Amino acid sequence: MRTGSEPATARSALRARFWLSLWGLVWAVFGTTVFALTGRPGWAAACGVLWVIVMVDLGVIVRHIRQGPHYQPGRDIPPYRPPRDHP
Repeated sequence: MRTGSEPATARSALRARFWLSLWGLVWAVFGTTVFALTGRPGWAAACGVLWVIVMVDLGVIVRHIRQGPHYQPGRDIPPYRPPRDHP
């Protein structure tokens, strides 16, 4: 059911983002290594930049997970109630 308040009350699947980021990290490291060994410095640099971006994203994800149930709700935390002031 859509309430119209999704941007304000949206929740992120942090565990799924964590595992997908780890998967991306593996491929970024692999790509950087392979392209560097095969003499493709441009592609190696692109994969290296992606590697840095994934590491920053992992840091943000881990920080939010460690902040507790406000950012990573469990099954015992009910969903947010939609705002009542909307017509």
